[in-house]
Amino acid sequence: MGSTRTELYFVFMNYDPEYQRLRADQTKKGAYELDLYLSKKHDELLASTLQDGTYKKTLSLVIVDGFAVEITETQANVLRSANGVRVVEKNQELP
Repeated sequence: MGSTRTELYFVFMNYDPEYQRLRADQTKKGAYELDLYLSKKHDELLASTLQDGTYKKTLSLVIVDGFAVEITETQANVLRSANGVRVVEKNQELP
């Protein structure tokens, strides 16, 4: 069983054609729509996978379709098996 201490993890998503389409639109409106799409997509994944109130998403990463979230090691393992998730990595701080 994993630790109950939360740490920062980065979650990167699988290929998403809608993400690619929105990212190709270099207008201000396109950037806004991409931000909204990813934020909603990432929030929905977390809400459907982890118990509400047990995690804190800190940001969505537009350039790579990923996000940062403060979760436990056990929750990271749950996310690793979630549909659409490619990689879940713990933040490694440099000394």
